[in-house]
Amino acid sequence: MIQNLNGQKIFIAGASGMVGSAIYRAFKKYEKINNINSIKYLTPSREELDLENYTKVNEWFYTHKPENTILAAAKVGGIFANNNNPTDFILRNLKIQSNIIEAAWKNGVEKFIFLGSSCIYPKFAEQPIREESLLKGELETTNQWYAISKIAGIKLCEALKFEHNFNCLSLMPTNLYGPKDNYHPLNSHVMASLIRKFCIAKLNNQPQVICWGSGNPLREFMHVDDLANAIIYIFKNWDLKFKKLPLKENGRMLNYLNIGTGHEISIKDLSLKIANIVGYKGEIKWDKSKPDGTPRKLLNSEKLRKLGWKPEISLTEGIDMTINEFMKNEIKV
Repeated sequence: MIQNLNGQKIFIAGASGMVGSAIYRAFKKYEKINNINSIKYLTPSREELDLENYTKVNEWFYTHKPENTILAAAKVGGIFANNNNPTDFILRNLKIQSNIIEAAWKNGVEKFIFLGSSCIYPKFAEQPIREESLLKGELETTNQWYAISKIAGIKLCEALKFEHNFNCLSLMPTNLYGPKDNYHPLNSHVMASLIRKFCIAKLNNQPQVICWGSGNPLREFMHVDDLANAIIYIFKNWDLKFKKLPLKENGRMLNYLNIGTGHEISIKDLSLKIANIVGYKGEIKWDKSKPDGTPRKLLNSEKLRKLGWKPEISLTEGIDMTINEFMKNEIKV
């Protein structure tokens, strides 16, 4: 139970990013609500700890001895970035993951959470995608490098749990958005890219916005604060000895869980929603020479729902909050 974290240390790898910072905010909010102030957070910067250097990572774990670790650090990006930097996406993520997972295990971390991605599943997986679909088909080529690295992380955690009883769990969130997202004009994910396009078009009175692809693919989106709250919930309710842990179809313990909202929207309808919230009245054009990616990607999150967790932030509310944050903090990009 999370109450047992009093006085313990939590290492949040990647605490400066969108996911890591949301996790930190969620824990601090939980402390405030429950009148707790003794959890110790370890959030080293890139300058303080090079996650791609195993010797440095292992030394850091040995020195600081965190009882709990959440691995949210990763090299991430959208279709353009994945297509043009495949070496970075597979090599850097493999280094970061294997270094932290191995060092956590060797240094006696009591509870470990690895954050994967919904892109691990086959391009044409049965919808909604169940956890059992992993490795049942070919990956989407535009993000296969990132997906393969994440699959390796899941399997490393699974191997350590099976062979050494390492108390670890991997979580597969759906497409995320929210504060501290990457709004780079080329390297961002679809939600951040569209928010940037329409906000700037509105401010500059641009007559049209050009979006990538056909607009037909269906996607599921979740605000990053919902993911952070799911992690808090899992810390409260999950342990290797917890008898209600989800099982695979073959009856064995499941080593990874999907986290999603259960709702999907086409990229075209998402664009219209964002334009409406921003107040943009111009034309929306689609550049079909650009890739669509996976045609549909909806996660089946029933196993986590049965444990009692559910998302709280609607898509409209989440986009509105994210647009306000972008206009306040990111509009200069």
